[in-house]
Amino acid sequence: MNYDFSTSTCRENTNAEKYVLREKLFGTNDVMPLWVADMDIDTPDFVIEAVKKRLEHPIIGYEEVPPSMFLAQIGWMKNEHSVEFALEDMLHSHSVVASMNVAIEAFTQKGDKIIVQTPVYPPFFHSVMEHERELLKNPLRLRDDGSYTFDIEDLKSKIDEKTKLLLLCSPHNPVGRVWRKEELEEILELCLKHNIVVFSDEIHSDLVYTPNVHVPFASLSYEARDITVTAIGVGKSFNMAGFAISSVAIPNKDLRDRFLKVYNRIHFANGSTLSHVAFEAAYKEGKIWLEELKTHLFKNYQMLKKLSEKFPHLIKLTPIEATYLAWLDCRGLGLRDKELRDFFVHEAGLGLSAGISFGREGSGFMRLNFAISSAKMSQLIEKLQKALQEHRN
Repeated sequence: MNYDFSTSTCRENTNAEKYVLREKLFGTNDVMPLWVADMDIDTPDFVIEAVKKRLEHPIIGYEEVPPSMFLAQIGWMKNEHSVEFALEDMLHSHSVVASMNVAIEAFTQKGDKIIVQTPVYPPFFHSVMEHERELLKNPLRLRDDGSYTFDIEDLKSKIDEKTKLLLLCSPHNPVGRVWRKEELEEILELCLKHNIVVFSDEIHSDLVYTPNVHVPFASLSYEARDITVTAIGVGKSFNMAGFAISSVAIPNKDLRDRFLKVYNRIHFANGSTLSHVAFEAAYKEGKIWLEELKTHLFKNYQMLKKLSEKFPHLIKLTPIEATYLAWLDCRGLGLRDKELRDFFVHEAGLGLSAGISFGREGSGFMRLNFAISSAKMSQLIEKLQKALQEHRN
């Protein structure tokens, strides 16, 4: 089956977050919103049809999470990522960030240190500080080719007996890395040595571009399974963030019981009836759609790359291996962070995420969401090219 990503349904006046917050975030509604990580691409038809079918029954009441929902995800993870989870390992969650906050409460105490590898999705460090834990920053190392890797020596020098948890972003948002097995094994070795629990955010794991292969942290070894809390879900892969459903896999019973103590106190309950059927449909029917989506997304990325190559002294595109989030090195523009943001808003008419919001290491960078239709991508390229030409002149 061929899916068409050339156009998408208009989201204006639908209460879509990325649109209704334009005035608040950018000071104008006259911007193409390319910040928050959802897609301006229609949610797959098989998901919508599953929800419509459920609505044929006129009662939408309390439901338990159906085992079939988790079994669909377990099968997907085994087939697509070569990692096996059992039904008892799985817990429903509203979001990865909600799961992360439970993990912080469950596995650390006030004053404990939590490792965060910047630049990274802002809730990683905000959550640590809001829980009155100490932020242990282990910045990623920027290589000569513009890609990133772990700084293991820096991490070794900072870990001490108060270090209890590592928040891993894999694949990484915003730098687009798919961590290699040998890179992850270096992290694992340190965590095992120092009894550190790993919370592995793998929400972008399905959005990996060939020839890269996602390696789930829990798949590294039996020892890795015993220290890993894996957060996964359909929100990014199938543009289903509005269903507010994800999951957590915790094979180690002791860790799962500690997690559940906080989880039950908060009362996550069992989620939404419609989310259950949408989640299950995505994992059962989504493979072909997802493969075609990734082909489309990578074409969008290549358009952005081709544009950046026209202005090599102004803007550089970080090599991407996963996600639909381009990490733009804009230091060549010679602008301070506020000026850089204003350049994209007022000169290009584009609303991006400021790199500085991902940590100090993001200064001079911007994050651009290219998960849009071909038609919108052409508009984006035209706007950005004009702004860069005027700046160069």
